[in-house]
Amino acid sequence: MDHSGHDHSTHMDHSGHGDMHSGHPGMGEGAPRCSMNMLFTWNTENLCIVFRQWHIHSTFSLVVSLLAIVALAAGYEALREGIRQYEAWTNKRVETTPHPREQYRDDDDVEPQLEDEEHLAETTMPWLLGQNVAAVTKRAHAIKSVLYGIQNFYAFMIMLIFMTYNGWVMLACSLGAALGYFVFGSRTTATKETACH
Repeated sequence: MDHSGHDHSTHMDHSGHGDMHSGHPGMGEGAPRCSMNMLFTWNTENLCIVFRQWHIHSTFSLVVSLLAIVALAAGYEALREGIRQYEAWTNKRVETTPHPREQYRDDDDVEPQLEDEEHLAETTMPWLLGQNVAAVTKRAHAIKSVLYGIQNFYAFMIMLIFMTYNGWVMLACSLGAALGYFVFGSRTTATKETACH
């Protein structure tokens, strides 16, 4: 089939369509859009922090957001201190949890008929020895594992906030961490092994 006679110079006219996205909600000219910066900037126009809903529209929303970020970063330090205190408490509890054999020996009200180890071994089932310590340790480790997961999630969310690459947001994260350390970190060193948690 010979197409040489057809006029290929005509193109479809899209001038009547205007903005092709204007009919879709949230995608038109007037809808707020988030700007994603991969380079350091002080610009806050169309700044979104982690979520599209956390959109900076004005100076007031910027100030409120920065204060919220300071509080979040300080809260992370409070969480870390709370976890440290919980670990210290559980370690002390495990250390002071008496072994069933010690409970039997230290009971002043009931004197064992025979105090020798052979009688105790015969009358006590071997799998029950140390059960209290094992139960306390297992429960404490499960709770610490959950707290560790929460701490890591929290740390990575702060890292995502920091990674907006906006100077104001970065300063708010750092100020919050310093404030949190000042308030909650009096018993810890200022050095950290990893940057994010």
